[in-house]
Amino acid sequence: MGNWLRGLIVFMMVLLVGGRASAAPTIDGISCDRMEGSAFHIHQHLAIFDHGKLVRIPNDVGRPPFDGCFYWLHTHTDDGIIHVESPTFRTFTLGAFFDIWGQPLSDKQVGPIKISRGKVRTYVDSELYMGNLRAIELFQHTDIVIELGPPYTHPKLFTDWNGN
Repeated sequence: MGNWLRGLIVFMMVLLVGGRASAAPTIDGISCDRMEGSAFHIHQHLAIFDHGKLVRIPNDVGRPPFDGCFYWLHTHTDDGIIHVESPTFRTFTLGAFFDIWGQPLSDKQVGPIKISRGKVRTYVDSELYMGNLRAIELFQHTDIVIELGPPYTHPKLFTDWNGN
């Protein structure tokens, strides 16, 4: 059997068992695999407000079109629910999610929104957060609200997990 045929067979076997066979780059140590990871599966909620107006988190963040893979951090819908579905147990951060999304996260820009006036105010689980936005750890049912304001509100805790 020729090397090219052996390589093709190995590639097809990797596809069939759901392994890594994607052209999508690894980002922050997170690969884009053919199947969602099943060892570690948790959910978070992210809401971004631009001067009081909700900015939708797009559906399919972390699911590159035409590649058929899933990053371990991804969305399915535009409701702000982040899915962590990893083949390994580890700590994930909001910064890694934004890197996979391909958007900046800083005190000057949050996703597609550049801060032109006001400042960024962040709440984690309804408590004011004063640290580095990129370092916010993603735990089961972490609720993150980022407000680019004014106006600023004290958001109520997100509870609509719908079984997630």
